[in-house]
Amino acid sequence: MPRHEFQPGRLVAGFFLTLTGVIYAGDAGDLWETPWFTVIPLVAGGLCLAAVAGSLAHGIRRHRRESPTRDSARTGGGG
Repeated sequence: MPRHEFQPGRLVAGFFLTLTGVIYAGDAGDLWETPWFTVIPLVAGGLCLAAVAGSLAHGIRRHRRESPTRDSARTGGGG
């Protein structure tokens, strides 16, 4: 299986969308009563948190790519 980079933004978005689906499935199965407007803050908040997590992960990856490694700093060259 090929390895891929971890994407926390997609994980957070998937979690909140799955949670929304579980909440509405419970409502459809008459386990509890869910107001119709519950989905708006849940999905919007989840997508906002996913955007923050994705932006942070992207910034960390870019910073690690741009920062010189310890070996190149010791030898005095970058290449």
